[in-house]
Parts: sequence; structure tokens; C-alpha cells
Amino acid sequence: MNQIERLRHLIESSKNIVFFGGAGVSTESGIKDFRSKEGLYNLHSKYGRPYEEMLSHTYFMENTDTFYKFYREFMINLKAKPNAAHKYLAELEKRKKLTIITQNIDGLHQEAGSKNVLELHGSIHRNYCMRCHRLFSLNDILKMDNVPICPTCGGLIKPDVVLYEEPLDQDVLEASINALNNADLLIVAGTSLRVYPASGLIRYYRGNNIVVINKEHLYIDEGNVLEINQPVGEVFSLLK
Repeated sequence: MNQIERLRHLIESSKNIVFFGGAGVSTESGIKDFRSKEGLYNLHSKYGRPYEEMLSHTYFMENTDTFYKFYREFMINLKAKPNAAHKYLAELEKRKKLTIITQNIDGLHQEAGSKNVLELHGSIHRNYCMRCHRLFSLNDILKMDNVPICPTCGGLIKPDVVLYEEPLDQDVLEASINALNNADLLIVAGTSLRVYPASGLIRYYRGNNIVVINKEHLYIDEGNVLEINQPVGEVFSLLK
């Protein structure tokens, strides 16, 4: 039995699946990842500061204008569409109990039709006023000047994404832990597992079978691990 057939068997024989995904799930949709050789953090910064530093809360507050120029250019991709991985998972959810835990902020899982999605790092599609807490859509933000200001109170609008130095949403964390505790199959895909605390969540998985789908080797010393070193979308396209 080859790797794809083993993956198919594990999925079909499982009743409660958790898919834990990172940036590599969306690269085939045209969205850059962060830590690969071609990733965002390895690009020469056009703003004089490393891009990784620009995704911190401190930078957002102290350099809001430059943050938004960077954010609009690199973090919002209106051309990106769900790829084979997003589409497969949306179809799988219709016949299996499936929870998607994603580190991505692009909303492509929902666009593909998935309903049970836990967004650890928030979403570009949600924004809020830091003063009066009024909510704004991505379209609202795109119609405003570079630094969006709340028309109700004049407060600064912030993307509902988790920047460095900010805590993860407690409700999302608890829901993720609960899903992992009750899963009988964990699929880890497109992530380096180097961003904490999100990457530490997989220790809450209590099952025996783990599938790792990643272009580069990812060491996980738990359970029975099936590792497939191929692009995520490519792998799921072979399951149809």
C-alpha cells in the first residue's frame, strides 16, 4: 500500500479527524508562506525592518502607517482562491466529523465551504475599532485610506489577526484542545511547527495515528506517523 492509499485508508477508517494546517496549505493558492527559502521572512525588506518584526504588536502601534502599507501588500491577496486541499476538506466535512485548526488568516477554508474552522491567528476578513469595538469587513477596510479610522468614534481600526506579542483567543484555544483530545486521526499539514503557542497544541492529541504532509521533513515523536513530503494540495488532489 503506497502513501496515498494509506492516507485514504486512515481517513476512511477514522470517525473524528482534526486537520492542523499552516501556511503551506495556502501556498498553492498563491499566498506566500513565512519560513521557507522563498518565504516572506527571507525576502529583502523594502521598509528597512525585517518583515517578521513588522508583524509585531509593538511595530503596529509605533509604525501604524508603514504596518498597513506592508499588510495591504503582503497579507491581503484578493486573487487567492481555494486549492485542492481546501476543496477536499470541505467535501470531507460533509461525510466525516472534521475540525480544521488553521494558523492561516486568509479565510480560504471557509470560501471552499468548510464550516468547522478554528482560526488560531484570526482572519483578514475581520477588523475592529480599538476604541469602540465596531466591526468592519475586509471590503470596508479596502475602501478606506491606508490607515483605516473608525467613522463612528475616530479610533484606529486593527485587523483581527494575532500579531507577535499578542495572546491567542482563549475560546479558540479551548475549542482546539477539545477537538484534539477527542480526535482519532490528526493530519498536520503545511507547517513548520515553529510558531508557539499554536504549534504546542498537537501535544493534546490522544490518538495513535498522525499524518504529516509537508514538503520538508517534520519530526514528530508521537504515535504512528505517516509522513508525505509533497505539496499539500497535490496530495489531496490524489484522493479524489
